[in-house]
Amino acid sequence: MSEQPLLEVSDNTALGKVEIAPEVIEVIAGISATEVDGLYAMRGNFASDVAERFGKKAHSKGVKVELTDEGVTIDIYVILKFGVSIPQIAQELQTNIRQTLETMTAIKLLEINVHVVGIHLEGKDYAEAEE
Repeated sequence: MSEQPLLEVSDNTALGKVEIAPEVIEVIAGISATEVDGLYAMRGNFASDVAERFGKKAHSKGVKVELTDEGVTIDIYVILKFGVSIPQIAQELQTNIRQTLETMTAIKLLEINVHVVGIHLEGKDYAEAEE
């Protein structure tokens, strides 16, 4: 688990404070990204790929949240379907993630960066960018 601090979201502390872990933001962003048509998959790491093979769904797969003094930055790593408009799908991803997070958490996001790391061709494995 990361050592990032919790994000405090409550202004009124009369009843107590409300804090949200960055992992929760990752899950919300991951689920809202999968709602966009044109997205084939989110890119994960080795651990999330192994976990999915054993039946555990990794909803935060392909999402990285960074909490800074300026605000919250989200990076998502996606594989798109062949033939879709990359700028249009990227904008839809940013809009859907922003709306969902603002509705569920009242967090104002600094930026949402979309990294297209692959294209899925029908009937074949996806073509992925080399690192």
